[in-house]
Amino acid sequence: MIKFIETVGRGLIRFIEEFGLVMFLFLAALVWVLRPPLRFRAIFKQMEFVGVDSLLVVILTGTFTGGVLAFQAYHGFRLFSAESLVGSTVALSMTRELGPVLTSLMVTGRAGSAMAAELGTMRVTEQIDALYTMACNPIKYLVVPRIIAGVLMLPVLTIIADFVGIIGGYLVGVGLLEINSGIYVAKMIEIVELDDIFNGLIKSACFGLILSLVGCYKGFYTSGGAEGVGKATTQAVVVASVSIFISDYFLTAAMF
Repeated sequence: MIKFIETVGRGLIRFIEEFGLVMFLFLAALVWVLRPPLRFRAIFKQMEFVGVDSLLVVILTGTFTGGVLAFQAYHGFRLFSAESLVGSTVALSMTRELGPVLTSLMVTGRAGSAMAAELGTMRVTEQIDALYTMACNPIKYLVVPRIIAGVLMLPVLTIIADFVGIIGGYLVGVGLLEINSGIYVAKMIEIVELDDIFNGLIKSACFGLILSLVGCYKGFYTSGGAEGVGKATTQAVVVASVSIFISDYFLTAAMF
Protein backbone atom coordinates (compact mmCIF):
# COMPACT_ATOMS: atom_id res chain seq x y z
CA MET A 1 0.00 0.00 0.00
CA ILE A 2 2.82 2.38 0.92
CA LYS A 3 4.66 1.55 -2.30
CA PHE A 4 1.51 2.25 -4.28
CA ILE A 5 1.09 5.65 -2.62
CA GLU A 6 4.77 6.45 -3.25
CA THR A 7 4.42 5.50 -6.92
CA VAL A 8 1.29 7.64 -7.33
CA GLY A 9 2.97 10.53 -5.52
CA ARG A 10 6.08 10.38 -7.70
CA GLY A 11 3.93 10.24 -10.80
CA LEU A 12 1.91 13.25 -9.66
CA ILE A 13 5.05 15.26 -8.87
CA ARG A 14 6.53 14.33 -12.27
CA PHE A 15 3.31 15.42 -14.01
CA ILE A 16 3.30 18.78 -12.19
CA GLU A 17 6.97 19.34 -13.06
CA GLU A 18 6.42 18.57 -16.74
CA PHE A 19 3.25 20.67 -16.91
CA GLY A 20 5.15 23.59 -15.37
CA LEU A 21 7.96 23.25 -17.94
CA VAL A 22 5.46 23.14 -20.81
CA MET A 23 3.75 26.29 -19.52
CA PHE A 24 7.15 27.99 -19.11
CA LEU A 25 8.07 27.13 -22.70
CA PHE A 26 4.69 28.36 -23.95
CA LEU A 27 4.92 31.68 -22.08
CA ALA A 28 8.54 32.19 -23.15
CA ALA A 29 7.57 31.52 -26.78
CA LEU A 30 4.63 33.95 -26.43
CA VAL A 31 6.97 36.68 -25.16
CA TRP A 32 9.42 36.12 -28.03
CA VAL A 33 6.60 36.14 -30.60
CA LEU A 34 5.69 39.65 -29.47
CA ARG A 35 9.31 40.86 -29.66
CA PRO A 36 10.40 41.78 -33.21
CA PRO A 37 12.00 40.96 -35.48
CA LEU A 38 10.30 37.72 -36.44
CA ARG A 39 12.43 35.28 -38.42
CA PHE A 40 10.13 35.01 -41.43
CA ARG A 41 12.46 32.76 -43.44
CA ALA A 42 12.53 30.18 -40.61
CA ILE A 43 8.74 30.48 -40.18
CA PHE A 44 8.08 29.88 -43.90
CA LYS A 45 10.48 26.93 -43.87
CA GLN A 46 8.59 25.36 -40.97
CA MET A 47 5.24 26.14 -42.63
CA GLU A 48 6.44 24.24 -45.70
CA PHE A 49 7.58 21.34 -43.54
CA VAL A 50 4.37 21.17 -41.46
CA GLY A 51 1.89 22.07 -44.20
CA VAL A 52 3.09 21.32 -47.73
CA ASP A 53 4.96 18.13 -46.82
CA SER A 54 1.85 16.80 -45.01
CA LEU A 55 -0.51 17.36 -47.94
CA LEU A 56 -0.43 13.85 -49.39
CA VAL A 57 -1.14 12.03 -46.13
CA VAL A 58 -3.91 14.52 -45.26
CA ILE A 59 -5.57 14.15 -48.68
CA LEU A 60 -5.48 10.34 -48.51
CA THR A 61 -6.80 10.28 -44.94
CA GLY A 62 -9.59 12.78 -45.63
CA THR A 63 -10.75 11.18 -48.87
CA PHE A 64 -11.06 7.65 -47.53
CA THR A 65 -12.56 8.83 -44.23
CA GLY A 66 -15.32 10.60 -46.15
CA GLY A 67 -15.93 7.47 -48.21
CA VAL A 68 -16.17 5.23 -45.14
CA LEU A 69 -18.51 7.71 -43.45
CA ALA A 70 -20.81 7.62 -46.47
CA PHE A 71 -20.90 3.82 -46.42
CA GLN A 72 -21.63 3.64 -42.69
CA ALA A 73 -24.22 6.43 -42.73
CA TYR A 74 -26.01 4.94 -45.74
CA HIS A 75 -26.46 1.53 -44.14
CA GLY A 76 -27.67 3.14 -40.90
CA PHE A 77 -30.06 5.65 -42.48
CA ARG A 78 -31.47 3.07 -44.90
CA LEU A 79 -33.22 1.39 -41.96
CA PHE A 80 -35.28 4.59 -41.54
CA SER A 81 -35.53 5.49 -45.25
CA ALA A 82 -33.41 8.58 -44.57
CA GLU A 83 -30.62 8.06 -47.14
CA SER A 84 -30.92 11.72 -48.14
CA LEU A 85 -29.13 12.68 -44.91
CA VAL A 86 -25.91 10.88 -45.86
CA GLY A 87 -24.36 13.98 -47.45
CA SER A 88 -25.09 16.28 -44.51
CA THR A 89 -23.84 13.64 -42.05
CA VAL A 90 -20.54 13.29 -43.90
CA ALA A 91 -20.11 17.08 -44.15
CA LEU A 92 -20.96 17.72 -40.50
CA SER A 93 -18.70 14.92 -39.28
CA MET A 94 -15.78 16.13 -41.37
CA THR A 95 -16.05 19.85 -40.61
CA ARG A 96 -16.87 19.58 -36.91
CA GLU A 97 -14.82 16.60 -35.79
CA LEU A 98 -12.98 14.24 -38.07
CA GLY A 99 -11.30 16.85 -40.26
CA PRO A 100 -9.57 18.70 -37.39
CA VAL A 101 -8.81 15.62 -35.27
CA LEU A 102 -7.54 13.27 -37.98
CA THR A 103 -5.48 16.02 -39.60
CA SER A 104 -3.83 16.94 -36.31
CA LEU A 105 -3.07 13.27 -35.54
CA MET A 106 -1.49 12.76 -38.96
CA VAL A 107 0.62 15.92 -38.57
CA THR A 108 1.58 14.88 -35.04
CA GLY A 109 2.89 11.55 -36.28
CA ARG A 110 4.87 13.16 -39.10
CA ALA A 111 5.86 16.70 -38.08
CA GLY A 112 5.45 16.66 -34.29
CA SER A 113 7.74 13.66 -33.94
CA ALA A 114 10.26 15.27 -36.30
CA MET A 115 10.28 18.45 -34.18
CA ALA A 116 11.09 16.41 -31.08
CA ALA A 117 13.80 14.45 -32.91
CA GLU A 118 15.43 17.56 -34.40
CA LEU A 119 15.49 19.57 -31.19
CA GLY A 120 16.44 16.50 -29.15
CA THR A 121 19.42 15.85 -31.41
CA MET A 122 20.46 19.50 -31.10
CA ARG A 123 20.15 19.24 -27.31
CA VAL A 124 22.25 16.06 -26.87
CA THR A 125 24.91 17.34 -29.30
CA GLU A 126 25.04 20.63 -27.33
CA GLN A 127 24.02 22.76 -30.33
CA ILE A 128 21.33 24.43 -28.19
CA ASP A 129 23.93 25.27 -25.54
CA ALA A 130 26.10 26.73 -28.30
CA LEU A 131 23.27 29.10 -29.25
CA TYR A 132 23.34 30.54 -25.72
CA THR A 133 27.09 31.19 -26.03
CA MET A 134 26.44 33.06 -29.31
CA ALA A 135 23.81 35.24 -27.58
CA CYS A 136 21.00 33.62 -29.67
CA ASN A 137 17.94 32.68 -27.62
CA PRO A 138 17.08 29.10 -28.70
CA ILE A 139 13.39 29.57 -27.92
CA LYS A 140 13.12 32.46 -30.37
CA TYR A 141 15.45 30.76 -32.85
CA LEU A 142 14.04 27.21 -32.75
CA VAL A 143 10.72 27.03 -30.91
CA VAL A 144 8.81 30.13 -32.06
CA PRO A 145 8.93 29.36 -35.83
CA ARG A 146 7.68 25.81 -35.23
CA ILE A 147 4.78 26.91 -33.01
CA ILE A 148 3.70 29.64 -35.46
CA ALA A 149 3.86 27.14 -38.33
CA GLY A 150 1.74 24.64 -36.38
CA VAL A 151 -0.95 27.17 -35.47
CA LEU A 152 -1.17 28.61 -39.01
CA MET A 153 -0.93 25.45 -41.10
CA LEU A 154 -3.29 23.11 -39.24
CA PRO A 155 -6.41 25.14 -40.21
CA VAL A 156 -5.22 25.17 -43.85
CA LEU A 157 -4.70 21.42 -43.84
CA THR A 158 -8.08 20.94 -42.14
CA ILE A 159 -9.85 22.91 -44.90
CA ILE A 160 -8.25 20.56 -47.45
CA ALA A 161 -9.18 17.47 -45.38
CA ASP A 162 -12.79 18.70 -45.07
CA PHE A 163 -13.01 19.33 -48.82
CA VAL A 164 -11.57 16.00 -49.97
CA GLY A 165 -13.59 14.16 -47.28
CA ILE A 166 -16.82 15.65 -48.62
CA ILE A 167 -15.73 14.78 -52.17
CA GLY A 168 -14.94 11.21 -51.08
CA GLY A 169 -18.35 10.91 -49.42
CA TYR A 170 -20.04 12.27 -52.57
CA LEU A 171 -18.24 9.78 -54.82
CA VAL A 172 -19.31 6.85 -52.63
CA GLY A 173 -22.81 8.12 -51.87
CA VAL A 174 -23.78 9.23 -55.37
CA GLY A 175 -21.40 7.14 -57.50
CA LEU A 176 -21.57 3.78 -55.73
CA LEU A 177 -24.70 3.86 -53.56
CA GLU A 178 -26.80 5.74 -56.18
CA ILE A 179 -28.20 8.43 -53.90
CA ASN A 180 -29.79 11.26 -55.89
CA SER A 181 -27.05 13.87 -56.37
CA GLY A 182 -29.42 16.85 -56.16
CA ILE A 183 -30.90 15.73 -52.83
CA TYR A 184 -27.43 14.80 -51.54
CA VAL A 185 -26.04 18.30 -52.17
CA ALA A 186 -29.23 20.17 -51.20
CA LYS A 187 -29.45 18.49 -47.77
CA MET A 188 -25.76 19.13 -47.18
CA ILE A 189 -26.13 22.86 -47.95
CA GLU A 190 -29.34 23.07 -45.89
CA ILE A 191 -27.94 21.53 -42.70
CA VAL A 192 -24.25 22.49 -42.59
CA GLU A 193 -23.70 26.05 -41.32
CA LEU A 194 -20.67 28.34 -41.49
CA ASP A 195 -20.27 28.10 -37.70
CA ASP A 196 -19.63 24.37 -38.07
CA ILE A 197 -16.70 25.09 -40.39
CA PHE A 198 -15.28 28.02 -38.39
CA ASN A 199 -15.46 26.18 -35.07
CA GLY A 200 -13.67 23.22 -36.65
CA LEU A 201 -10.91 25.54 -37.85
CA ILE A 202 -10.56 27.07 -34.37
CA LYS A 203 -10.19 23.55 -32.96
CA SER A 204 -7.53 22.73 -35.53
CA ALA A 205 -5.52 25.86 -34.61
CA CYS A 206 -5.61 24.75 -30.95
CA PHE A 207 -4.48 21.28 -31.98
CA GLY A 208 -1.64 22.83 -34.00
CA LEU A 209 -0.50 24.71 -30.91
CA ILE A 210 -0.63 21.52 -28.82
CA LEU A 211 1.31 19.28 -31.20
CA SER A 212 4.02 21.84 -31.94
CA LEU A 213 4.38 22.86 -28.28
CA VAL A 214 4.62 19.24 -27.09
CA GLY A 215 7.05 18.33 -29.88
CA CYS A 216 9.29 21.29 -29.07
CA TYR A 217 9.08 20.65 -25.32
CA LYS A 218 10.04 16.98 -25.58
CA GLY A 219 12.93 17.82 -27.88
CA PHE A 220 14.10 20.92 -25.99
CA TYR A 221 14.43 19.08 -22.68
CA THR A 222 15.84 15.80 -24.06
CA SER A 223 18.61 14.05 -22.17
CA GLY A 224 20.32 10.67 -22.37
CA GLY A 225 21.98 10.72 -25.79
CA ALA A 226 20.61 8.86 -28.79
CA GLU A 227 18.39 6.69 -26.60
CA GLY A 228 16.90 9.82 -25.03
CA VAL A 229 16.12 11.26 -28.47
CA GLY A 230 14.22 8.10 -29.38
CA LYS A 231 12.23 8.20 -26.14
CA ALA A 232 11.48 11.91 -26.58
CA THR A 233 10.17 11.32 -30.11
CA THR A 234 7.86 8.52 -28.99
CA GLN A 235 6.65 10.47 -25.97
CA ALA A 236 5.96 13.54 -28.13
CA VAL A 237 3.58 11.57 -30.35
CA VAL A 238 1.82 9.85 -27.44
CA VAL A 239 1.46 12.96 -25.24
CA ALA A 240 0.38 15.21 -28.12
CA SER A 241 -2.18 12.67 -29.40
CA VAL A 242 -3.73 12.14 -25.95
CA SER A 243 -3.74 15.90 -25.31
CA ILE A 244 -5.52 16.47 -28.62
CA PHE A 245 -8.27 14.00 -27.70
CA ILE A 246 -8.71 15.51 -24.22
CA SER A 247 -8.79 19.10 -25.47
CA ASP A 248 -11.16 18.04 -28.27
CA TYR A 249 -13.74 17.02 -25.68
CA PHE A 250 -13.63 20.36 -23.87
CA LEU A 251 -13.54 22.43 -27.08
CA THR A 252 -16.49 20.49 -28.51
CA ALA A 253 -18.46 20.92 -25.27
CA ALA A 254 -17.79 24.67 -25.35
CA MET A 255 -18.46 25.28 -29.06
CA PHE A 256 -21.33 23.01 -30.06
